Amino acid sequence: MEELTKAQILIEALPYIRKFYGKTIVIKYGGHAMVDQALKEQFALDIILMKYVGIRPVIVHGGGPQISHIMGRMNIKPTFIEGQRVTDEETMSVVEMVLVGTVNKDIVGLINRQGGRAVGLSGRDGNLIMAEKMKIYRYTGSERPPEIIDIGRVGKVANVNPEILTALEEKDFVPVIAPVGVGPDGQAYNINADLVAGSIAGRLAAEKLILLTDVSGVMEASSNDTGATNGSRLIPSLTASQAKKAIEDGTATGGMIPKLKACLKALDNGARKAHIIDGRKEHAILLELFTDSGIGTEIVP
Repeated sequence: MEELTKAQILIEALPYIRKFYGKTIVIKYGGHAMVDQALKEQFALDIILMKYVGIRPVIVHGGGPQISHIMGRMNIKPTFIEGQRVTDEETMSVVEMVLVGTVNKDIVGLINRQGGRAVGLSGRDGNLIMAEKMKIYRYTGSERPPEIIDIGRVGKVANVNPEILTALEEKDFVPVIAPVGVGPDGQAYNINADLVAGSIAGRLAAEKLILLTDVSGVMEASSNDTGATNGSRLIPSLTASQAKKAIEDGTATGGMIPKLKACLKALDNGARKAHIIDGRKEHAILLELFTDSGIGTEIVP
């Protein structure tokens, strides 16, 4: 009976393997899946399996907790304004050191040790991610202009130059990208990893954008709770217009907002579908890709 069950799992996966063969899937890797050792090993194996069945994964990773940890050891106090890390010159040096020099290389090494062929990049390599400075506007009253808050070297994606990614994909490598962009002045900018993943997925016209998170997906807010992470019921599917409404009406809050914006950015620019899934689940990516039910919340055009 156990053997039959295993065979049924393979048969269930077959149409999805056929559908996604040769297609690009962009994965934002973050949260608990980057910390728990067992989940890290499973993530690497999932990526390698995807490669062996003909899928082209592209990985964009975060690293906020790791940056804060190193800043603490260096006696640098992190400051956040409206969810964005204030990034002065000293902080930017730490961001680049941690994301590009440590986190990125750890992920590349993990995949390669399991038999994969990963290559680490930052957005500065080959001008992959062109950035422009992000400004935060704070409302100060109906009779006054908004206050402009300078949060330093925090950027947003101005453009993605995908040539280096296309070349790596054609040579059967897995690109692993740190979310650091380069501005017109040649300076590095710290960019939200969700938004980088969304921009890259759109530019590559990816079959899917998958965001690994520490929540089940977008939740339906209960009568006593309007938070996106503590609602009463998982919303399995949203259209782009419904996702925009979730941001506007407060159903989505906190870290779910940039995730939904990343999904919308990807769909607006050519990606076919986006998913927000729970990276704490074992083999979460495979469950989403190769099962009929999938997991998490899908966002469709």
